[in-house]
Amino acid sequence: MQYLIHNFKKILLHQIIIIAIFLLGISSINSQTSEVTKPPTEMVWITGGEFIMGTDIDLQRRSDESPTHPVKLDGFWMDITEVTNAQFAEFVKATGFVTEAEKKPDWNELKKQLPPNTPQPPDSILVAGALVFDPPAYAVDLNNIGQWWAWIPGANWRHPIGPGSSISGKENFPVTQVSWDDAVAFCTWAGKRLPTEAEWEFASRGGLQDKKYPWGDDKNYAKHANTWDGHFPDKNTKEDGYELVAPVKSYDPNGYGLYDMGGNVWEWCADWYHMNYYSECAQQPLTINPQGPPKSFDPEEPTIPKRVNRGGSFLCNDSYCSSYRVTARMKTSPDTGLQHCGFRSVMSQQQWEENNRK
Repeated sequence: MQYLIHNFKKILLHQIIIIAIFLLGISSINSQTSEVTKPPTEMVWITGGEFIMGTDIDLQRRSDESPTHPVKLDGFWMDITEVTNAQFAEFVKATGFVTEAEKKPDWNELKKQLPPNTPQPPDSILVAGALVFDPPAYAVDLNNIGQWWAWIPGANWRHPIGPGSSISGKENFPVTQVSWDDAVAFCTWAGKRLPTEAEWEFASRGGLQDKKYPWGDDKNYAKHANTWDGHFPDKNTKEDGYELVAPVKSYDPNGYGLYDMGGNVWEWCADWYHMNYYSECAQQPLTINPQGPPKSFDPEEPTIPKRVNRGGSFLCNDSYCSSYRVTARMKTSPDTGLQHCGFRSVMSQQQWEENNRK
């Protein structure tokens, strides 16, 4: 009898040990799963799905916003705001990165983008700097952007409007004067990437269908976004509270919880710009996770390769570009920094899980 009791105790103890190990294993798995699936800081999950990209009916559309074409996207994580000065400063501190605007232009590279036999400018022009908004004091011809843009030596992300300007106290403002190459370098360091143009448009719509702006169809722009109020480019009434760049989260987010998807600063996308790309997509019954065209073509400046920008900026006004619309597009040379251009980043679930494991 004692022998049976002794064996029973041994069997019971063995089972308890097995159960304990099993429960510890489950706990470990749950802990790992929780670690992988928790949301990344200041990002939101965009479920993905199908939508109609572009517009054929908006009276303010430009030719490169048509024709419309169906697109299907996988889900992705997206920054809820543009990358800020504080975030970019952290990247620069960690890596020692030097932006394009902080480097002297290389004439041998620059002339590749210019018509043949373009004369080399003097050394006084080939200095580190960037384009800065320089508003005139009177009404000007809107066909000549040289009326309100100026090349300022010494302008860069630390000094957005030139020497003497500063981002001190503006840590939560979008970083500007960063080129596409600068933005890609930041994203690589952060374990992220730039959004495709399709991802950007899908996210900007915030789950709304057939609406003109990220917030719907309301034309009370000052309530929803940082745009140009008044007569462009000589008089800004600042009805929205800001003359130039605004801090992130200054206005309500769209339906996905994303801020400033219309106005404030233009945002770099991953895609090359090609005038005929939408026409090529429209020939397919459905484009899945489009990555953009394999090369760039802008008939206005055919020698300069360009990347896509989205979202409009504080300079957008109905009299000029209305680019706070969800379908509006801009294109810029990837080595160019601008006072009204920044970026936000995205990543796939796989990227997020890989980042967590690291």
